[in-house]
Amino acid sequence: MEDAPERTPSSSESTQPPGLAREPEVASPGDSEGCARPLDTVPKKLCGYLSKFGGKGPIKGWKCRWFFYDERKCHLYYSRTAQDANPLDSIDLSSAVFDCKADAEEEGTFEIKTPSRVITLKAATKQAMLYWLQQLQMKRWEFHNSPPALPATPAAALAENGPTLHLKLEQEEAELEEFLCPVKTPTGLVGAAAALQPVPAMPSALQNISLKHLGTEIQNTMHNIRGNKQAQVAQATQVAGPLVEDSPQGGEPESGEQPSISDPSIPAEKEPEDPAKSAPRSSVPSGPTQKPKRQSNTFPFFSDGLARSRTAQEKVVALEQQVLMLTKELKSQKELVIILHKALEAAQQEKRASSAYLAAAEDRDRLELVRHKVRQIAELNQRVEALEQGRERLAHEAGLREQQVQALQQHVQLLMDKNQAKQQVICKLTQKLTEDLAQPADATNGDFLSQQERMEHLKDDMEAYRTQNRFLNSEIHQVTKIWRKVAEKEKALLTKCAYLQARNCQVESKYLAGLRRLQEAAGAEAGDFPELLQQLIQEALQWEAGEADSVGLSPVSEYDDYGFLTVPDYEMEDLKLLAKIQALEVRSHHLLALEAVERPLRDRWATLTELAPSAELKQLLRAGVPREHRPRVWRWLVHRRVRHLQAPGCYQELLARGRACEHPAARQIELDLNRTFPTNKHFTCPTSNFPDKLRRVLLAFSWQNPTIGYCQGLNRLAAIALLVLEDEESAFWCLVAIVETILPAEYYSKTLTASQADQRVLQDLLSEKLPRLTAHLGQHRVDLSLITFNWFLVVFADSLISDILLRVWDAFLYEGTKVVFRYALAIFKYNEEAILQLQDSLEIYQYLRFFTKTICDSRKLMSIAFNDMNPFPMKQLRQLRAAHRERLEAELSKLELLKVEYLQRRASRGRAPPPEGCVSEDEGEGDS
Repeated sequence: MEDAPERTPSSSESTQPPGLAREPEVASPGDSEGCARPLDTVPKKLCGYLSKFGGKGPIKGWKCRWFFYDERKCHLYYSRTAQDANPLDSIDLSSAVFDCKADAEEEGTFEIKTPSRVITLKAATKQAMLYWLQQLQMKRWEFHNSPPALPATPAAALAENGPTLHLKLEQEEAELEEFLCPVKTPTGLVGAAAALQPVPAMPSALQNISLKHLGTEIQNTMHNIRGNKQAQVAQATQVAGPLVEDSPQGGEPESGEQPSISDPSIPAEKEPEDPAKSAPRSSVPSGPTQKPKRQSNTFPFFSDGLARSRTAQEKVVALEQQVLMLTKELKSQKELVIILHKALEAAQQEKRASSAYLAAAEDRDRLELVRHKVRQIAELNQRVEALEQGRERLAHEAGLREQQVQALQQHVQLLMDKNQAKQQVICKLTQKLTEDLAQPADATNGDFLSQQERMEHLKDDMEAYRTQNRFLNSEIHQVTKIWRKVAEKEKALLTKCAYLQARNCQVESKYLAGLRRLQEAAGAEAGDFPELLQQLIQEALQWEAGEADSVGLSPVSEYDDYGFLTVPDYEMEDLKLLAKIQALEVRSHHLLALEAVERPLRDRWATLTELAPSAELKQLLRAGVPREHRPRVWRWLVHRRVRHLQAPGCYQELLARGRACEHPAARQIELDLNRTFPTNKHFTCPTSNFPDKLRRVLLAFSWQNPTIGYCQGLNRLAAIALLVLEDEESAFWCLVAIVETILPAEYYSKTLTASQADQRVLQDLLSEKLPRLTAHLGQHRVDLSLITFNWFLVVFADSLISDILLRVWDAFLYEGTKVVFRYALAIFKYNEEAILQLQDSLEIYQYLRFFTKTICDSRKLMSIAFNDMNPFPMKQLRQLRAAHRERLEAELSKLELLKVEYLQRRASRGRAPPPEGCVSEDEGEGDS
């Protein structure tokens, strides 16, 4: 370093603005190669002077401002000059949209619209305006598609991921070029070179001052004054350096420092101390270099780009982007590790809690463990509440974004209509001009020149509107893509919230199950423990929708969508606890399947506008019809079954016959109305009109089919049809379709022949599909027909919960009775292991009374019915039905013969006189 020559500042350095000179130089590996390249090869940053419209009162108008884009925050900062240390304010571009006015009074005017305000700016030329708009669009897109900036990763991985990171940005640039061609960079108006230009002059100095940010203005003014003084001192010191080299005392060069002027009167032996004394004075020029450390971090300077080549800058940008990608990947991997650690810790804690519970010697220790679980549940509820609030906030933000997009679409539509109208005017004027030119030249040269000038103006306007239209199309395209990204994030948050709600239901269900086991273990022990356990159970049963609504969860509502009680009101407390556990399990399965299964299923049903028999429709019906589509689908299924029976006004005629004359079955119908679905609010509420509708439907059917008239069980079938279809006539035809077209004949006759035959067919199929269960039930002499007969008679109306029941009916109305057999076998398969553990016939019968209500997972039951029970040919079912019906009819014939023989034998003997002293019932009444 001793041989390094002194560097004399060039003219460009001496005229460089102080704000740029204070920027510390950071050398890059490529600086040494590209330092000799011209200024044009250096990549330009997005900065420059623009006019901003603002102010109040007499100083309202255009103000010249220096604008600079910050890539880290996607903010556009602005100050009064390029040398100011602190910005006046910033514009958030992440949620902003841009608009240019082709018919503006002043050329180069455009707008930046954010959710909170509208900023009107003006560029020096039209080209500069288009350049700013196009660059702002690209910067906004890069911000939405770039990961957050984090510490750098090894350089070996950067070279591998560099091209993939640029792929999205290159695709976006290609898409924007379809709307608006890339605009050339205006020379001297944008970029770091614009800072070297003088500040555009304003009519008055006061007009350019921001009174709103007066404090920042004062700080910037004081900072510039100090910077100018330090720059003058630095220049004076640099000028003094060459003079010292020429003096006799300055013959020995110093290591990189400028020596001070020595005094000849100082002795020669003291000369070695001069460099040490000159060191403090030579440190003065370092002041401007250290000054940026005290500047605002939110407003970076931009002179470093002038000292670097374009090639080196591109390398740095590529490496930075690769660092961002790898940092994002590393962050995701760390988050995954954290999640796995948390899951492992939760599993270990649960294992330790279970071990402690099993190892507890006294009931007090177990109760303390239960209390600990209660506290954990409370903490989970608080976390779910916070996540729900976050979801609502995001939903509100998404709604605001949608409103903004709609407003922009309306604005664009207005602009397009206006543009179209102006284009029509231009076409008419052009056509008129062509006609005038085709006629003989009678007008004067002055008129011709004015028309030609007017035509040129119209052409310029047309070109301006075309440019505006292309830019607005690109803006709509980019805003739409950003809105879709926001919608995807919202969907992911909704999925996460549903998962957490499901987990909350599962934890509460486990808590209730634990209480039930404690209750069984406690038995009739004396002391305070059973009373405390009873209190915990009562509190758990009373936690209903009212308390859940306060946190926005409502895991278990009182009634489902069709009016059925989700937690039946049993008299026995043990059954109440089981019902609450079952309701929580149903809610948990529903939430877990909501995003993964239910939403795609709803989307497929929404696209299915016209219904036609097909394999796809069959699979969709087996999976279940969404509630909003179920009435339409059921009407179509019923119409396919009864279109040969339907006639206009048929239902009204049957009702008229019922009003004219009372049907013999009317009394039995009236008795069964009050016994129809006692757990459904539509049939138990005194003000509901469903009982009246059900009465009319059953009376109409009794006149429609005199052979059957009315049979117990038809009220439940009609009630299900009413709950789904809501229309009386549609429910009536649904009942007709089930009884007369889907189920076999004589299913509801007096002898119930077909119903009894189906019970024997079910027994054969059970022996074939579930031999272990059949052997177990046969060993304990359990007659399943006592349980399953009602299943077939009312198609599971009293057995399954409403969600699973209606899925069964969806497939039943399309495929027929084979679905009933499939689900009957699936129900036994679902609970096979639990039944095999019971070793007493009384326990088995008690379990079979309510075990269908414990089925919560509809997807698992459907998979068993339509996958595990295969093969299930309809031909086999018909053969079994025919064989068992023939045997059953033969048995009934034998019974009839025995009955006839008995009556004949009794008639041939005659009625024997009563023994002496015995008085008949009639005689006794007559005597009294």
